Amino acid sequence: MDAAAQSLPAVPAGPFAGFAALPPRRKWMGAAGAAALVAILAVSILWTREPEWRVLFANTSDRDGGAIIAALGQMNVPYRFAPGGSAILVPEEKVHDARLKLASQGLPRGGTVGFELLENQKFGITQFQERLNFQRGLEGELARSIQSIAAVQAARVHLALPTQNGFLREQQKASASVLLSVHPGRQIDRAQVAGIVHLVASSVPNLSPKQVSVVDQSGALLSSDSDSAARGLDATQLDYLRNIETTLNRRVLDILEPIVGAGNVRAQVTADVDFTQTEATAEQYRPNQGDQPAAVRSQQKLESPTGDSALAQGVPGSLSNQPPQPATAPINGAAPTTHAAAGAGATSTAGTRRESVTNYEVDKTVRVTRNATGTIKRLSAAVVVDHRRTVDENGKVTRTPLTADEIRNVQSLVREAIGFVPDRGDSINVVNAPFTEIEAPREIVLPLWRQPETLALARDLGKPIGLVALALIVFVALVRPALKAAARAQPPARSVAAQVDDPLQLPEPAASPKALPAAASRHDDILKSARENPSTVANVVRNWVSADAKSA
Repeated sequence: MDAAAQSLPAVPAGPFAGFAALPPRRKWMGAAGAAALVAILAVSILWTREPEWRVLFANTSDRDGGAIIAALGQMNVPYRFAPGGSAILVPEEKVHDARLKLASQGLPRGGTVGFELLENQKFGITQFQERLNFQRGLEGELARSIQSIAAVQAARVHLALPTQNGFLREQQKASASVLLSVHPGRQIDRAQVAGIVHLVASSVPNLSPKQVSVVDQSGALLSSDSDSAARGLDATQLDYLRNIETTLNRRVLDILEPIVGAGNVRAQVTADVDFTQTEATAEQYRPNQGDQPAAVRSQQKLESPTGDSALAQGVPGSLSNQPPQPATAPINGAAPTTHAAAGAGATSTAGTRRESVTNYEVDKTVRVTRNATGTIKRLSAAVVVDHRRTVDENGKVTRTPLTADEIRNVQSLVREAIGFVPDRGDSINVVNAPFTEIEAPREIVLPLWRQPETLALARDLGKPIGLVALALIVFVALVRPALKAAARAQPPARSVAAQVDDPLQLPEPAASPKALPAAASRHDDILKSARENPSTVANVVRNWVSADAKSA
């Protein structure tokens, strides 16, 4: 009996007893399923631990991008590139720290150098190189300042600074040129262009704003041109004209829409504005007429003796030999007596010549007249009013034209709104006509599965759901069949070897009705064991036969 028991195959015990009894194919399927589940679990853990990537810098030049990547490598900060290579991405928790550390190193430089160029000058540099470095630094600083404007993507500044000398007549004026690259979809208005011009002009000594030219990336001149203003192509005048017409249109709509309804009136006002600059100077002279005495400017009187009285007279001596004094012409009063005549006491009654010249002030008026620019020469207004709409009880819309009185009222309102002046030649035309109804474009409603929010949610939930589904497929297809097979191959609690050692414990025919269920259960267990382990059952039967033979 002991030899027979030892000849039986060893039945493994423990939790893997059923798995060891499986066929090799089932074993390989179970092992592959378990490995796949472990791999899916590892991928899920790594995916959940993957950091969120955020933009560190975008639209950087190749030179700055290389310097930034080298600095990130030295700081042990992981990085990756956005699709297309337009941005550098780093983990979300390291964005601000990396920006501050890179800013301390002067990155990104933006492709331009400023006054830091002067910090690394070599010893023995010439005056020309020093002046050139200063000009390059000034150009770089101006470019950085211009790039701080929201609409400007990049900027380059070129300065033409003449060499100063001691001859004032030979001094040349400085000039500057600015090249702007604007962000796609944006534009720079004239106020911003004027600000850039004054920024550059104020940063360079002896630089006039007229000597600054601003050009965009397409080569269009953005700064104002003095020649175009002289030809009457001033953009400021066009803006002024557009503002006048827009204001008048708004006035007409504001006063008519409450009456005829919003959207039932259209108005266009055209203004003829005179921008001619004229200056007239008039000089008028008025004759001295009237009761008021004329104003004397100068007066000259001359008296001189005539005939023999011009000869020397009196007692001979030094007084009579004096030459006559020069004649004087006082404005008022008699002419003074000459020394010779006074000293000689002459009493000649000879003839005297008298001359008198009087100059009067002439009235003069100088008038300078400068006409104001931007005066309105003529206004023309065109107004179209839709027919009146009425809706009956059935919802039917009926259109009726306005009456003549209503049209006259509309015309009177328009006349007062625009400031109608008949002497100026203004005109108003009001027309009542039905508007053509244009169906509004239908709003395209995207299905739920094509909406951006749904797609974004699907991308966020797709990975975890996919991993869970893959794990379920592996479990159902590989692991679950192996577990079921292992459960079926699990040996009973009482080993077959024990049954061999005690063959009398095998089920015997039931002696009583109460023992029939237990005997039937044991009989089923024996049949199951015989089907699963036929070799073991055969050995047990062989032992039984040999034992009966010995006993006989």
